[in-house]
Amino acid sequence: MESHEVAELFDQAVERLRLLIGSDGTDDGSDLLGHAASSGEVAVELAVGKLADPDRVVRAAACDLLGMVSDVHEGDVREEVATALVALAAQESDPAVHRSIARAGAATCDPRVLPVLLTLAGSPDTGVRLQVAVALPMVLIDDHPPEDGVAALIALCTDSDPEVREWATFSLGWSTTADGDDVRRALWDRTRDVEPGVREEGAWGLARRRDARALPLVRELLAQDAVHRHTFQAAAYLADPSLLPLLNGFDPTAEGVAEALRECDPVRRAQRDESAWRLLTVVHQCRPDLRVAIFGERCDLGLYLDISDGSNISGHWFLDGLLTRAGNDADRAAELAIEDLRR
Repeated sequence: MESHEVAELFDQAVERLRLLIGSDGTDDGSDLLGHAASSGEVAVELAVGKLADPDRVVRAAACDLLGMVSDVHEGDVREEVATALVALAAQESDPAVHRSIARAGAATCDPRVLPVLLTLAGSPDTGVRLQVAVALPMVLIDDHPPEDGVAALIALCTDSDPEVREWATFSLGWSTTADGDDVRRALWDRTRDVEPGVREEGAWGLARRRDARALPLVRELLAQDAVHRHTFQAAAYLADPSLLPLLNGFDPTAEGVAEALRECDPVRRAQRDESAWRLLTVVHQCRPDLRVAIFGERCDLGLYLDISDGSNISGHWFLDGLLTRAGNDADRAAELAIEDLRR
């Protein structure tokens, strides 16, 4: 796409966004910006140049375009985009642009954006705080996320706006692996929120950390007329046999139900664990030169298999998927893993 075509799309998107601000409409020109974003570096160059425009709508649209380019092109442009957003945030004061900065910052997945989001978390504008609650997990990607980022999410869990609280609780409990007394206390507090959606997020977050206090809450959610897939996942995390009578009432082909049934059934878990041990043993017998490990991820479901020859050849499998490929034959699964490693 030529630079003049990108510029035309951008200008059209700005006019749509201008009409949207202060109205109840929904057309923000994002389809046009998405088309422009496909041009990659051309779109980045144009958007970065627009960040100094005196018109706040232009600056907001430029941030949105940078975020979309980061979504499409990932590593090719994200560092440049994050640098531009951090520089803009240092001098920007308009809430509409702050919202766009937070959205675009999330798309970069760049930890350098975290200080910007921490500042924006204290904004008097509800929309800005909401975007921060959504964005924070995208820059807290480490297994041990920075304490200040986690603290910001905990604070947003108590926001005066229910939508901000719900998103912050989801981000803290479901989108990050943060854990500790303060995290669990924040999630537990939200299980007593006045808003049903916030209460559900608190229960799911506790369950993901396998906190037994979530058991009666998940049991209540499973007894409702409509059950969200995250509730089935929460049941799987808890792995409690007392949930089986409720789970047996659902279609086992529905998303998350089979996984919850397996994790809550001690017999099926034992069979899976036995297969895992057999697989590990067979790989070691066939290839004693290989390093083999079976493990579970923190705040995750299921088991994983890692095999390495100690140099640059290695393989990583989700154990249940590998066993399914092998027809639930652990010996055959070991053969498949070794074959995959050879390839």
